[in-house]
Amino acid sequence: MPLLPRSPLPRLGLYAAAGALAALTAASPALAAAEPVQPPTETSHTYKGRVIARSGLLLRDKPTRSSRVIGSKPYGAIVHIFCKTRGGSVHGNDRWYLLTDGTWAWGSAHYIANIGAAPRWC
Repeated sequence: MPLLPRSPLPRLGLYAAAGALAALTAASPALAAAEPVQPPTETSHTYKGRVIARSGLLLRDKPTRSSRVIGSKPYGAIVHIFCKTRGGSVHGNDRWYLLTDGTWAWGSAHYIANIGAAPRWC
């Protein structure tokens, strides 16, 4: 049986797939910087709160008052809450909320009034 010449189409498909993968890889840092990827949740419920601290809310990298300040939110700002956990006590309240407003940061629940349902536990 004579050997038939191989078609170049499978190679072209492989090259096209490699090019598409390279393009996606190059674009992904820009996409990651624009919008943080949110981990999947058990529910699709969105939790919100309003900053009630008159001087504003300090955002921290850990749920304690002694952790590094990485940002702030002004009085009256609406914040998006991912979940809650226990941490350092602030005026007798040891609850902290993990906020998802552009960056992942912790805010003391003492200074955030829930809008709607209380957030789930982390």
